[in-house]
Amino acid sequence: MRLDLYQAETALIAHNQTAILDDARTMIIAGKELSSLEKNGILHAFQILAENAIGKAKQTLKVNGKQVPVSAYDSFTALADLGVVNNSELITWNAIIGLRNRIVHDYMNIDVSQVIELVRKEQYRFITDFLLAPVFVE
Repeated sequence: MRLDLYQAETALIAHNQTAILDDARTMIIAGKELSSLEKNGILHAFQILAENAIGKAKQTLKVNGKQVPVSAYDSFTALADLGVVNNSELITWNAIIGLRNRIVHDYMNIDVSQVIELVRKEQYRFITDFLLAPVFVE
């Protein structure tokens, strides 16, 4: 896929999922009790944003002629080695990947109240900012 088309699709997904989380944030700030469906929507939006970011990390490595690891953690470590993310951002990326892994594989042990707090604090914007930035090319 052409890099410009990849970036456009990544941005579209980022905008759509961010809009869902923005809507949820509005409800949370208004004090509305979220339904089970709405809570699941939040989890799904986080999962999609994280998976989109992992894909972009791997695409960035690929277009820069770097080896593309299987592990999402290793992909972001490689981005740090490339200078795309710094060490404090790498810590945040590891937490995001961990949340994504819990949503997909360990869903019985998710504290939804903590995820709701992430939404209230707009911490998903960290992922969105990465997704909307141009793909880094050396």
